[in-house]
Formats: sequence, structure tokens, C-alpha cells
Amino acid sequence: MKNIAIVFGGKSPEHEISVRSAKNVIKAIDKDQFQLIYLGIDRKGKWRLVDLAEVDKYIPESGVELAFMPGEKDPIIRMDTQEAIPNIDLMYLILHGPNGEDGTVQGLMRLLDLPFIGPDVLGSSAAMDKAITKSLLQDAGIGVAPGTVVFHTEKDQLNYQEITKKYGSPIFIKPANMGSSVGVHKVKDEASFAKAIQDAFLYDSKVLIESMIQGREVECAVMGNEDPKASTIGEIVTPEEYSFEAKYVSATAAKVIIPAELTESTREQLREVARKAYLAVGCEVLSRVDMFLTEKGEIYVNEINTLPGFTSISMFPQLWQHEGMSYQDLISQLIQYALDRHERRQGLKMNW
Repeated sequence: MKNIAIVFGGKSPEHEISVRSAKNVIKAIDKDQFQLIYLGIDRKGKWRLVDLAEVDKYIPESGVELAFMPGEKDPIIRMDTQEAIPNIDLMYLILHGPNGEDGTVQGLMRLLDLPFIGPDVLGSSAAMDKAITKSLLQDAGIGVAPGTVVFHTEKDQLNYQEITKKYGSPIFIKPANMGSSVGVHKVKDEASFAKAIQDAFLYDSKVLIESMIQGREVECAVMGNEDPKASTIGEIVTPEEYSFEAKYVSATAAKVIIPAELTESTREQLREVARKAYLAVGCEVLSRVDMFLTEKGEIYVNEINTLPGFTSISMFPQLWQHEGMSYQDLISQLIQYALDRHERRQGLKMNW
């Protein structure tokens, strides 16, 4: 059996969602193949060895604190006994948002020389930064919403009339480095514009202002390394925008249609755009590509989620279940992709 460390929690606003996703993965994972260790990151950012029975919505601050020793065969150390946690075969990252899927934890995994779930450092950090993602996608010839990037030093110079003259109304305002609709606002007037800008800058020092794309919200689950596979297409139908509540909390706020009611030709176009976007940003192992499809058949990539949710209503596992892959088999496949990538990297020639 392989020893799998489930890593969840974190300092981001999506801490609770990470816990929900982790519990679903833990419930579904093949216990005949994998032995589990639970590593929780509390809301202060401390890593802890936790007892799953004590985990409710948040990682308790009573678990054994952990430290790291890069270069050691077993690099994760218990602070209470000063002993290493032995023989970890893979770190199953179930983290969302900053300090989780933005390349920081992935860099730590590289330093510890441990296989891990999700894209590598570059793919994770590029996909988290919506402005960088848009640049990479545009360079690859993939459609994105027109917009501009604003830094915190420029926020007092913004003029709502000038912005809407260029990008139309309504517009969307979103932090560049935040996921799951946190800090995202649809703005229709000058008063709400000022409030939205103020709120978005609470989460990041860089904010995107984008035109609204009138179209259907569709999503594609992609997994693999050099030759990724794309799932069927799912559609999100909500009374309003696809909010944090609709994505993760409420089972009734959003209607999920799998497969989306599209021609097979259109589905294939969307799958191909999703694969192309996945590779353009440097994703590996898994990601979910969120797109808009207009009435004219134009496809715009909205964002790429490198560690998509695994809650009971999350789209990523549902899409693969429609393809005939059970939740348990999906988890096993993702672990294998991560192990394959690590093995390939281990075979690379070093510069010494």
C-alpha cells in the first residue's frame, strides 16, 4: 500500500471548502490501495498532524505541529517527538486559493522532493493570477474577455464613465489572485463600482476589470500530463452569477446540466479549447477550465482552476462520473498521473 498524505485547510478564505472537499476525497479513496495520513493547515498557516475525527469546518489548532527538512528522505518532522513521518509516497493537495494553489505550496513540495496532486509551480502560479492567465491564453490564440488590469496605486484614478465607455456595462471586477468568486462583483452603476473596487482590493493588490460576456457558462474537466484528456462539457445555470454560495454550499442555487445541451461538434470544440488552454498555462495532473459560449458560437476562457473543488456538488468529479469513471477510480488516476510526473522528473539530468 502507498502512504498518501491528505493536505487540506489553509490560510485562504476557502479554508472551509478545502475541508469539505478533503472529506469527500477521504470517503471515496480506495482504502485497499492507499493508507492515509491527515495533514491540516490551520487558519494561521501552521501545518499539523490531525485526527480526522476532530476536524469539523476548520483545522483545529490542537494537532501536532510539523516542520520540514528539505534534503532528508523523510522530510516532514513531528515537533512533539522530533521524529519524521516515514515513507510518504504522495501529497494529495486539497487546497484552494492563495497559499494553496498559487504555486507556494507546490514550491515546497518540490523542495521536499515529494510527488503531489495538481500542476507544478509555474502552472499553479500562472493559473492563479488571472491577468497572467489571460496573457498566456491570448498568446495561444484563445479568446478571453476584454479588460484591463489595475494596481492598488491606481485605484483612486479610476473613472467609471471612461471604463464603461471602453468595456460596456455591466462590467466584472475581480481580484487577480483569488478563486471561487471571492471578491468578484458584477457592476451596473457608479455607486456599486466604488464599493466593488474597494472590496476587490481587500483580497489582492492587483484587480481585473472586464467586459461582461453574454453567453452560457460551461466547464470542462481536464486531467493528464503531456497528453491530457478532456471530459464532456457541463453547463451551469443559475438565477444570477455563479457565486461562491452556488459553487460550494447550496445544492439548489445552481443547476448543473451534464452533458450540456449542445451539438457534438460544439462539445468537441469546447473540449479542444479546454485542452489547449490547459497546456498553454502549463497545467498537469488536473484542472477545470471554465468557459463562456456565446450565441454566435464564440468561445471565451474565463478561468482555469488548478485544484478544483471535490465537494458533493462540485463539477470536476461529476463530469468524470458522466464519462463512466467512479469517484474512487478518478482519485486513483490522479494519484497515478502525479506519480508518473515525479518519476519523469527524477530521470532528468541535473546540472552538476
